[in-house]
Amino acid sequence: MCPVRVHWHVKVNYKEYWRVKVTITNFNYNMNYSQWNLVIQHPNFDNLTQSFSFNYNFLTPYASINDTAMMWGLKFYNDLLMQAGPSGNVQSELLFRKDASTFTFEKGWAFPRRIYFNGDNCVMPPPDAYPWLPNGGFQQGLSRASLVVSLLLPLVLLYRQY
Repeated sequence: MCPVRVHWHVKVNYKEYWRVKVTITNFNYNMNYSQWNLVIQHPNFDNLTQSFSFNYNFLTPYASINDTAMMWGLKFYNDLLMQAGPSGNVQSELLFRKDASTFTFEKGWAFPRRIYFNGDNCVMPPPDAYPWLPNGGFQQGLSRASLVVSLLLPLVLLYRQY
């Protein structure tokens, strides 16, 4: 059972990159976690560009597949996860490069497959249980029907006046 809550938040979708915020929250009033570690499995870890507040190293049990990373806190900064309360969380942002051949926000792809905290399995929902996120920004297209209505409506109103 996972002793903490791990929150994975997709923050920004840039043109060439996308950014995630990872927050680890300790709800245990009796436990501090010193020298903690977090293992995350995600299909885009081979494109991880930067981790802003955690150390990380890739775990590659299969030489050609790089989908798992181990993260831990920076010494004297966030390597101690305090007990529950105002100091009971640590967080970092991860910057991933987009690979045009594999990148998508569809079907839960943006969220991790597995997470372990200090070796304890943190149960994740299956990928199809996540909300579907849009791949790009909102684009409102003008439909033909709305174009026809907007052109004919003034003519109909003008005709009714006379």
